[in-house]
Amino acid sequence: MPGRAEFARFYFSEKVLAVAEELLGVKRTEGGEEPLVMELFNLLVAPETKDFKLRWHRDDIPETAGPEEELKLLESKSPQGKQSHAQYNLALCPDASLIVVPGSHRRVRTEAERKADPYEPDMPNQLVVELQPGDAVFYDSNILHRGVYRGKPEGGEETRLTLHGSIGLKGVSGNEADKKVRATAVLQHGVGAWVHRDDAAFGVGERAEKMRANLVAMGTGEGVGYSLQG
Repeated sequence: MPGRAEFARFYFSEKVLAVAEELLGVKRTEGGEEPLVMELFNLLVAPETKDFKLRWHRDDIPETAGPEEELKLLESKSPQGKQSHAQYNLALCPDASLIVVPGSHRRVRTEAERKADPYEPDMPNQLVVELQPGDAVFYDSNILHRGVYRGKPEGGEETRLTLHGSIGLKGVSGNEADKKVRATAVLQHGVGAWVHRDDAAFGVGERAEKMRANLVAMGTGEGVGYSLQG
């Protein structure tokens, strides 16, 4: 795609990867094994003509899960409390689309959260994440969150142009069930179908290729299914 190298230079930049390493509790050593896995990178945009809202959700845990199942799934995504990936939004224009409930990535939903309307506009303790161009927010997708998009006024400015990326931690657990949770979250988007090809190399340095190789090792994604339905 046009501009692919520019996107790659940003995604694999040491500034971005250093934040991911800090959040994931790892540090790459010169000549050592690459601890990070290339995952996802895309652009979130608002609709051209109308407002759009997402339901409250966690990226990989269905809203139908009871407290016991929910806790089990949270633990499988972050074994021993160790975050298995770092997700981020970087705004290219003023953006207040992301709404989160701080701290909810470490616990099951409260009774109020469980009974709330899927589009509840005022969830207890919610926080609207306001970003200016160039601001970035890193977060765990286990957090209870939603997106609220304002349509672009005719002839007006864009209301959301947000670079959305995810960087994973290699070998977070040897447990096959934990591996499948992470593989499903990443490979459900189709990246495994092309990332292994010879022409998929990024040409922006050795580290990018090692992170790509770590993703290739996760498989093609055939038969992994989807984290959420509907």
